Amino acid sequence: MCSIFGMFDLQPGDDLGALRRQALELSQRQRHRGPDWSGVFVDEGAILVHERLAIVDPTSGAQPLRSRDGELALAVNGEIYNHRELRAASSYDFTTGSDCEVINALYREQGGAGSAGDFVNKLNGIFAFALWDGAAKRYVIARDPIGVCPLYWGHDAQGRLCVASEMKALATLCADVAPFPPGHVYDSAVGELRRYYQKDWRDYANTRGHDLTPAALRQAFEQAVHRQLMTDVPYGVLLSGGLDSSLVAACAARFARERIEDNDRSEAWWPRLHSFAIGLEGSPDLAAAQIAADALGTVHHGFVYTFAEGLDAIPEVIRHIETYDVTTIRAATPMFLLARRIKAMGVKMVLSGEGSDEIFGGYLYFHKAPSAEAFHEETVRKLDTLHSYDCLRANKSMMAWGVEARVPFLDLEFLDAAMGLDAKHKMAGNGRIEKHVLREAFDGALPKEILWRQKEQFSDGVGYGWIDGLKDHAEQSVSDREFAAAAARYPFNTPATKEAYFYRRIFEQHYPGEACAATVPGGKSIACSSPAAIAWDPEFAKLADPSGRAVKGVHEKALA
Repeated sequence: MCSIFGMFDLQPGDDLGALRRQALELSQRQRHRGPDWSGVFVDEGAILVHERLAIVDPTSGAQPLRSRDGELALAVNGEIYNHRELRAASSYDFTTGSDCEVINALYREQGGAGSAGDFVNKLNGIFAFALWDGAAKRYVIARDPIGVCPLYWGHDAQGRLCVASEMKALATLCADVAPFPPGHVYDSAVGELRRYYQKDWRDYANTRGHDLTPAALRQAFEQAVHRQLMTDVPYGVLLSGGLDSSLVAACAARFARERIEDNDRSEAWWPRLHSFAIGLEGSPDLAAAQIAADALGTVHHGFVYTFAEGLDAIPEVIRHIETYDVTTIRAATPMFLLARRIKAMGVKMVLSGEGSDEIFGGYLYFHKAPSAEAFHEETVRKLDTLHSYDCLRANKSMMAWGVEARVPFLDLEFLDAAMGLDAKHKMAGNGRIEKHVLREAFDGALPKEILWRQKEQFSDGVGYGWIDGLKDHAEQSVSDREFAAAAARYPFNTPATKEAYFYRRIFEQHYPGEACAATVPGGKSIACSSPAAIAWDPEFAKLADPSGRAVKGVHEKALA
């Protein structure tokens, strides 16, 4: 993980020296993402700046990555997990051992005008990149299919197209700043934004009747974790003690002793797996994480934070994660504090459990899905917006301290396997707990109290006093008069609660203007549902809190 900044469509007469200084200054706003090194490329048509967090090939993989002939310049934020296979199939003259250099190779060999999406589709990884071809005066910008890596774009006052990993680098430069959509590519040779990632499993009809044996599902996920253990630096796992993070940790523990980079033929450089958890004193997550860690044999680090420490961090959290979404801020704050602890221990990469709930319908409201088709459609909707919520939270909370978060559940090969499964096999109710198909696949891999633990959203699991305290603080901080005028002050995504108003007020201080506000999606939600799923139960419309406790009774009723 790193950060990128790009400026394109430079014109004759532009002061390249002044633009270079401006690009460096703007890129510096996101240097927390890449504290290890900075790289700059300047040409008559483009400027690229890269802030590096060295995970793979730390000695020679500095960016922007140049082709041997000097014509290509590439700035990438991300990891390409299938880079060894792509490299082996290429005749490109590689100059580094960086996993990201295969993007230059694919472009050179397969990136004819109009075909950029075809070569981008060959990448299994998490990425956002900007590539400049000096000979053709052409540039290509792309983002990974789910949007694990953040990317924003917009135009400056002179019409130059600018891209950056975080909005803070563009907020004062581009009046039209917006998220670059996941699964899309922009090729200047074509001049339009195109979707390159389109899967048959998006349509429920194409999944009907499809099944996976528990062994096949387990193997698919184990392979995903194995791919994502690619690293040349110390790493660990986030372990909340919930099902998803515990499964990631169980798989990582299985492979941790061998070095992935040489096909498990030698001992790993850091063979002891370290796990990390955080919560208020007495939190459910801390207790469950210790049980899981003891069973898996990880070197476990459980950190306690106080409500006051969390509250003090919120302004800085909002500045880093660039959202005013209530659920995201609730969960991002303890994650932000945990990242600081992890960084202090010298760890630069962690595996995390994001994505499982979206794929398998793990949120409690999924118990109310009226049919397998409705269930499947909601999982697709959730995946489509994940880049605005959990992926944004995990990436930016961790990268605020220069720690990379990888998400094996969103590995593209595993996603094809799991989303190709008929949703009737995923549905809860009738005595079946949420994500039962995943739990059954890993029978025996975890203690039963962890494998069959009820869903706890991260902001709940760190301690129920966290959310209650935030609501109480917002009640005191936002006057009734202020809140009554919320619609006049914030006509777009008007805050529905004082807690939401409190966060929006802080966000506006850092990111004023309509364009910045529009980067955050809105709409009603019940326990993290999409607005569409509220129609599943008449009672949902009466409940506004996104916490899982808003539907706390559904679990007991489903298993009764």
